[in-house]
Amino acid sequence: MNNAGFDVFFLTLGAAMVLAMHAGFAFLEAGTVRKKNQVNALIRVLSDFGFSTVAYFFVGFFVAYGISFFAPVAELSVLGGKANGYEMVHFFFLLTFAAAIPAIISGGITERVRFWPNVLASVLLVGLVYPFYEGLIWAGNYGYQGWLEGMFGAPFHDFAGSVVVHGMGGFIALGAVLMLGARKGRYTSSGRVNAILPSNIPFLALGSWILCVGWFGFNVMSAGNVEGASGLVAMNSLLAMVGGLLAALVAGRNDPGFVHNGALAGLVAICAGSDIVHPIGALVIGGIAGAAFVYGFQLVQNHLKIDDVLGVVPLHGACGVWGGIAAGIFGSTALGGAGGVTFMSQLIGTLTGLSIAVAGGFVVYGAIKATIGIRLSEEDEYQGADLAIHKISSNPEQDMAGH
Repeated sequence: MNNAGFDVFFLTLGAAMVLAMHAGFAFLEAGTVRKKNQVNALIRVLSDFGFSTVAYFFVGFFVAYGISFFAPVAELSVLGGKANGYEMVHFFFLLTFAAAIPAIISGGITERVRFWPNVLASVLLVGLVYPFYEGLIWAGNYGYQGWLEGMFGAPFHDFAGSVVVHGMGGFIALGAVLMLGARKGRYTSSGRVNAILPSNIPFLALGSWILCVGWFGFNVMSAGNVEGASGLVAMNSLLAMVGGLLAALVAGRNDPGFVHNGALAGLVAICAGSDIVHPIGALVIGGIAGAAFVYGFQLVQNHLKIDDVLGVVPLHGACGVWGGIAAGIFGSTALGGAGGVTFMSQLIGTLTGLSIAVAGGFVVYGAIKATIGIRLSEEDEYQGADLAIHKISSNPEQDMAGH
């Protein structure tokens, strides 16, 4: 097999691992929501992936990289001057990142969002909003990276998407959650916070484990080719994951939701600097992220009274932002890192992504809310999205036996 063939195989394997992460998103959400919304959670994650594929294929990939697939197969196979159809599997790999945006958002807006208006939002976000920032950072569009390098000595470094993917998804979700409002009964007029318990802790745990395993494809395969694959990325991902789960275990007082999401918090935070920080730095980055998720979740839910069901704003948004900034701290040679980064470029690049995400979330979900509406009726929300939208529950045979 030639080098191009090895690279295609390498990236296909990575794409398949990240594709599997969407099963993790699905089960994490299905385990966290109430039983009456499990089917809806599973279907939205899968169908959003389908619509994201179409949006990214026809529009998003071109917005980010200027590459179109409107050409004969003979030309597609050598697109961009790369053999063996490399750009096509590159599209597949990057699509799995792009489709993570609606999968992340899904966890925040679940249990009360209308199905088709949310599909429209997903298409707009994956086709236009996400690839705009992706292109700025990973394709060097509009001279943004060159400007950062000229001003602050280095471009913005985000190896595997702490900010490009997770920060974007988390902070787009902020606008979506605020546009929707809280689930019925979550908060009372007197200021009381009513607990809404998860339906299935084993499902939640399974979702977390699937995401953790797939994340090594997310991070290691972000090198894009076999030659660039690095054991440092793998070790840093591992240590950040462990740092996150252990910190969340302590900060969250053994709560299973915090522990399993703490592992993900560490992985979110290490994406940006996984190729340049020292393994001890990765452990610290993950530990801070795990604790930050616990306290951030409690702040958002109990004090700010924002009903972000799975905590995607603190998990993907805040931990993604921390990851982008942390790469500028722990990536420095003074802390044993590989260098090639500056704190100011990391800070400004991160804040740019945060700003685009917040604006995109409010504009897209705000416009849909103002025109066709985005929230389930009170009756449908009470009945549950499974029966209201899909006409079937997660355990139909069992439900029939009860009649």
